[in-house]
Amino acid sequence: MILSTADSLYGFFGPEAANIGRQFHERYISAQPFPHIVLDDFLSEEILDRCLCDFPSHSSSHISYDRAQERGKFEFKPDTLSAPLRSLFYSFNSAPFILFLENLTGIRGLIPDPYFAGGGLHEVVNGGHLNIHADFNHQEILNLERRLNVLIYLNRDWREEYGGCLELWDQLMLKCVERVVPSFNRCVIFNTSPTSYHGNPEPVNHPSNLSRRAIALYYYTASWSDSRHPRNTRFQRRANSADAFDLKVRTKELVESVTPPILLRAIRGVLRRLHC
Repeated sequence: MILSTADSLYGFFGPEAANIGRQFHERYISAQPFPHIVLDDFLSEEILDRCLCDFPSHSSSHISYDRAQERGKFEFKPDTLSAPLRSLFYSFNSAPFILFLENLTGIRGLIPDPYFAGGGLHEVVNGGHLNIHADFNHQEILNLERRLNVLIYLNRDWREEYGGCLELWDQLMLKCVERVVPSFNRCVIFNTSPTSYHGNPEPVNHPSNLSRRAIALYYYTASWSDSRHPRNTRFQRRANSADAFDLKVRTKELVESVTPPILLRAIRGVLRRLHC
């Protein structure tokens, strides 16, 4: 186990977690096609078994996706989960875990998202997929820049032929550089950028009709400038595939690119105040 855990009544991660990331730092920053790492046996199995035991039914999800680029995907916010799982997610936002990430990645001043925008428990049902993409880059409520993704998989005895593997692609979208089987207690951490292309484009195809499940966490820094353009999730097409072009997002980005920056800043300011 890479990160030992304490009794959940007192927070899951002790201060010793902060220093563990240093031993993996060189491996992280030298990885291709962008800085990342795959860590097995990441947390105690007892904690992840509780995640599976308390995993909600996808019919109870208030966030789901059913379009060409992402189909059969459901999200569950931490504040809708059981008390032990809420405690786990709040611990992912604690200083020991954030310092573990900082020492691993070399990114200083990481800020967790108390709103868990896009984060929480994720589920992709049989037949579902998520095409290759680069993530959104701006947390609007806090006006922060997105820097880091953390995924922890919850799928026991998962095989590559069951689909749903995480694929990491090069910045020219010429090839898949690494394919990660979403196995139980496997953690993947990677930098987010305009060219950190990733996804699970091959549909989940479990013989027992089981879903692909994961914990998803995102971290930020206070490095956002209002002179920059917020970017929505940007889907990419793989060569010789039937991947769909995301016309809606690209049209929005085109409109923003020709709108005067002073007007965009005013609109974003109004939106932030509305969220307060």
